[in-house]
Amino acid sequence: MYIKNIKLSHYRNYDNVDISFQDRINVIIGENAQGKTNLMEAIYVLAFTRSYRTSKDKELIQWDQNYAKIEGTVIKRNYQFPLEMQFSSKGKKAKLNHLEQRRLSDYIGALNVVMFAPEDLNLVKGSPQIRRRFIDMEIGQIQPVYIYHLGQYQKILKQRNHLLKDLQRRKTDNLTMLAVLTEQLIEHASIIIEKRFLFLQWLRRWAIPIHNRISQEQEELMISYDPTIDVLESEDKEKISNIYHEKFKENHSKEIDRGSTLYGPHRDDLLFSVNGRDVQKYGSQGQQRTTALSLKLAEIELIKHEVGEYPVLLLDDVLSELDQYRQSHLLDTIQDKVQTFVSTTSVSDIQHETIKKADLFYVKNGVISNQKRG
Repeated sequence: MYIKNIKLSHYRNYDNVDISFQDRINVIIGENAQGKTNLMEAIYVLAFTRSYRTSKDKELIQWDQNYAKIEGTVIKRNYQFPLEMQFSSKGKKAKLNHLEQRRLSDYIGALNVVMFAPEDLNLVKGSPQIRRRFIDMEIGQIQPVYIYHLGQYQKILKQRNHLLKDLQRRKTDNLTMLAVLTEQLIEHASIIIEKRFLFLQWLRRWAIPIHNRISQEQEELMISYDPTIDVLESEDKEKISNIYHEKFKENHSKEIDRGSTLYGPHRDDLLFSVNGRDVQKYGSQGQQRTTALSLKLAEIELIKHEVGEYPVLLLDDVLSELDQYRQSHLLDTIQDKVQTFVSTTSVSDIQHETIKKADLFYVKNGVISNQKRG
C-alpha cells in the first residue's frame, strides 16, 4: 500500500499544499520549524485521526483559520480510494471514500502506518503509558474493533474513578452503581487483555529473530505482558473476566479508600529482557535502541502478515539518532518493499543506496518543492 498524493488545507503552517509521491523512499528535507515534521504528522493523522504530538486537535488548525483539512489518495490491494480528515471548532470528521464515518473504528485501518520518531527510542526505558499507547495503536490498526472496546473502557473507567472518589469523600453511598460500572469495565477489560495477549504472540514471532540479527546473534530478546491481575496468556476472555471479578471483589474497600481503579489494562505494562536481563533497568543504551528498532521492524512485518500489504513507514528525524550499523539495517530491511517518508535536516550524513534513489522534497516556511531522483 502507498499514499499516491496528499493535500493540506490550513494545516499547521501549511496554507494549501498538494503533492504526489512515488511508492518508494520520499525524503523530506528542511531546517527546524519549517514544516517537515508537520507533513509527517499529517500522514499519521490521516491514518489514525489523531496526532502523535498533541492531544488538542485545535493545534492542527492554521493560525487565524477556522478549519484544517487533510486529503489523501491511497492505493491498497490495487484499489484506489480517498481519505479525508477535517478539524474545526465543532470537532473532527473522518471520511472514507467520501462517506463520513460515525465511528472512528470504522475508519482506522484503511491506511496502515508505522511511525518511528526519536521519542520511540524511549519505548523501552520510558513510562508504561508509552508502551500501552504503542500496543493500543498497533492492535487498533489491524483489529479496528479494539478501538471501540478501548474507547468504551476509558469512558467507563473515568465514570468509575469519579464515583470511587465520591465514595472516598462520602459524597455518596451508591454501591449499586459501583457494581454496575465494575461489571461494564470488566466486560471491555477482558476483551482488551485477550487481544493484547494475542498481539504479543504475533509481535514476538518477528521481533525476536529481528533483534537476534541486529545484535549479530549475540542477544536474545524476550517480551512479556505485566498485568495487574494474576492471569496467563493462555487464558480466554471468560477466564480473564472471572479473575477480574475476584480481584475487584477482594479489593472493594481498598479501591474506595484510594478513590481510584487499581486494576485493569490502564495500569498494565510490557517487559523486555535481553539474555535474561531486564533491559529497561540494566540494558545499555545500545540494547535499548536495538530493542526499540526490533519492535518497529516487527510491526511492519506483522501488519504485512495480517493485512496482506506492507504499511507506510514514517521515519521522523530518527535516522540521525541511530548509529550507522542500525541505520543501515533499517534501510536494508525496507528497501524496495515499503513506501517510506524520511524527514531530516540533511541527507549528507545518510550513506545508503536507498536514499540516493529517493525523491527529495525541500520544505521552507510551509512551501514544498520536489526533486525526483533515481
